[in-house]
Amino acid sequence: MLAAGIVSTAIMASAQDAPAPASTASPSAPPTLTADPLADSQAAAIQVPGTQRPSPAVQALLSFQPSDAKFDVDSLMDILRDKRHEGWVLAAYPDPKTAQPLIGAGFSLDLPAREHLQRDPLNQHPFLEPSSAELWQAAGLDPAKLQHILAEFNDRLAALNKKGFRRQIWTLDPQITDDDANALLRVGIVQAIFNARAYCRHFDSLTASQQMAMTQLVYQMGVNLEEFSTFLDLINHGAEGAGEAAITANKGYWRSVQMSLVQSQWARLYRARATAVIAMLDPAYSVNPAGAEHSIGAILHPARVRRGHASALRNASLTRHHSPARKRNARVRKN
Repeated sequence: MLAAGIVSTAIMASAQDAPAPASTASPSAPPTLTADPLADSQAAAIQVPGTQRPSPAVQALLSFQPSDAKFDVDSLMDILRDKRHEGWVLAAYPDPKTAQPLIGAGFSLDLPAREHLQRDPLNQHPFLEPSSAELWQAAGLDPAKLQHILAEFNDRLAALNKKGFRRQIWTLDPQITDDDANALLRVGIVQAIFNARAYCRHFDSLTASQQMAMTQLVYQMGVNLEEFSTFLDLINHGAEGAGEAAITANKGYWRSVQMSLVQSQWARLYRARATAVIAMLDPAYSVNPAGAEHSIGAILHPARVRRGHASALRNASLTRHHSPARKRNARVRKN
């Protein structure tokens, strides 16, 4: 599809949550498309009959250039497709907590356009929160297909409930192609980059791996990242007055940033994923990625299980494991 080719050209990055292009404006004046006639014709090509010109948020996403982030977007796509992170499902499936419909690598299918105010007066970059339907069209996909997928999802959810639905995830017939899912993932990552920049005023001073970590946090958590107030305070205020070199080289500062996430419930619940993401905040990550992950893995413990439940599990395990031996010992004592 022409539109799919547009997305590949407009947002491909060859050099995950959620973070400055020179053209990005303040929250009061959202970014607009470049005056380049080719760019305008490309934007127009993603429209479908009866729809308006793409919203300013979508226009900003389509203006993304590879140089707007230091990391390789394709590399982050590979990470997010991995089962340790989002996974890869070509049919709509329910979120394990909210039961909202997801597809591909965790792309949300039914989010409305939302206002996300920029409350940091020192950060000029706005948050971009277009609807799922707008992002779907920005990826070059047919709006009618989205409505059909949502209708099938709602029917299955009503018939199976969330648990029953999730048990059937791996048996569902594909509703989109790999190319469709990749286009959605790429658009989602670009949105996460814009919003990571809006969360982090020093985003452009971060290393490539640190930018990737911020983007992953935004991709996974979206607006819920607002709740990580300690982390965001450290990211934005802990480095005040420091130059780019000082920010990236200050190991003690970045360790405190990492610890603010290590101590979160999110990190304990999603231990494997969190270990990989938090490790990327290490300024020396590129030198020794395995060492950076080991350093975090050694201090990041799984979420606690209720004592009574854990004791019951432990006793059941011991009973199953030792009952044959106990029977043998009983026979020996009897003889």
